[in-house]
Amino acid sequence: MPLDLPAPHLLFLGDITNPLDAKTAIGLRDWRPEQCVGQWRLPGCTVDLGLPDMTPAAAVAAGAKSVLIGVAPLGGALAPSWISPLVDALSSGLSIVSGLHQNLEELPALSQAARAAQQQLINVRVAPDNIPLASGQRRTGKRLLTVGTDCCVGKKYTALALAKAMTEQGFPATFRATGQTGIMIAGGGIPMDAVVSDFIAGAAECLSPNAAEAHWDIIEGQGSLFHPAYAAVTLGLLHGSQPDALLLCHEAYRSAIDEYVEFEIPDLKTCISRYEQAASLTNPSARVVGISLNTAALTADEATRLCAEVSAETELPCLDPLRQELSPWLALLH
Repeated sequence: MPLDLPAPHLLFLGDITNPLDAKTAIGLRDWRPEQCVGQWRLPGCTVDLGLPDMTPAAAVAAGAKSVLIGVAPLGGALAPSWISPLVDALSSGLSIVSGLHQNLEELPALSQAARAAQQQLINVRVAPDNIPLASGQRRTGKRLLTVGTDCCVGKKYTALALAKAMTEQGFPATFRATGQTGIMIAGGGIPMDAVVSDFIAGAAECLSPNAAEAHWDIIEGQGSLFHPAYAAVTLGLLHGSQPDALLLCHEAYRSAIDEYVEFEIPDLKTCISRYEQAASLTNPSARVVGISLNTAALTADEATRLCAEVSAETELPCLDPLRQELSPWLALLH
């Protein structure tokens, strides 16, 4: 599903206080900075992207073409208090780009304002029509899927960093986006959590079709097998991707599922075993080949030390792909 979004964007943060809710804005800032003119924060917002604070009118003057909803709250809907400011943005001459579950046209105030201002309401989180049921048949080419101990631990960043490194070193590799932020970054993909559950594995098969034997599809993971709400999309993506290799992503020292603290994250060896067992249904040879550790909260020395400890514990190369060279992973995939 190729996208042609009106850019550059003003990144909308609303009044959020949890940085994990800003993963869409942070992803665009980090991977498409040339498309981001500034951030728009409402009173009460404590998340700061380090971009210039702008009103819609100032963003238009700076060349912005759209407001991009940079937040991904639980439930995937706009807060009622955000509607009036977004109406003002439309009136200022900006389209709205959203990756939320809620369809923008379902909100009468936005729909009417968009028509009056002749601006677009663009919903990224829309599944393509006519997705087939999964066949379970093996495909040519090679596939790597990033999987996680939880949501928001680095699956997207790991896949993007690996695909970039592989391409720079001459590997035939393609990043395959499966979530709204990845799709905005890549310019195409399939939002797996918008697909009817019976067809998720089929969508994953479509996303990573037959390819040359040496070609790697680097597939962005979603959710976690250990998440009480999102494990279903993880399993469907796992089965349809039929990965030859998996990278297990984890945030340093996170011990429980974010916002579901009664659900503890298993130890990494258990996570590895569970993912390999689940993947074996459609690819008996699937193996976790490395650990991607999100060490953003640690110093460089602390990150190096912890990666070494996790490598010793799991007997797999453990890296933070945003801080360390990826050659140990690349050697395994060559």
